[in-house]
Amino acid sequence: MNAPLTKPSNAFIAASWVALLAGMVAFIVGLWNAQMLLNEKGYYFTILMYGLFSAISLQKSVRDQLDGIPVTKIYYGLSWFSTILSIALLTVGLWNATLTLSEKGFYAMSFLLSLFAAIAVQKNTRDTSTTQPVAPAPENRYNAE
Repeated sequence: MNAPLTKPSNAFIAASWVALLAGMVAFIVGLWNAQMLLNEKGYYFTILMYGLFSAISLQKSVRDQLDGIPVTKIYYGLSWFSTILSIALLTVGLWNATLTLSEKGFYAMSFLLSLFAAIAVQKNTRDTSTTQPVAPAPENRYNAE
């Protein structure tokens, strides 16, 4: 039996959203200012969106399994595959890009920050929507005489 969930703190929820927005905005602003063709920018933007979706899907399917909610093996496997594939596609793209190492590192780190933050935001959203109030602890009643 699972222990009752408590709502994540407002600070953790805010930090998760800030991290997600910071990672996404940094990645997109980097693309906007990059000296690359529009089709290259489209490739990296698509990888970001695919990565975010797959990371959220993976977190949900893992959490569903832990909570005893049925998840088909094909969906669970596709979630893992998609997340790994998005990271691999970014890696291949950056490996072959004519960017400086600092630019490659910037894109890799903002991408990974975005994925991690997307997982945290999804977790917080789920925990907030499924939180059950925790019963107050029973009072200690002493008859001190």
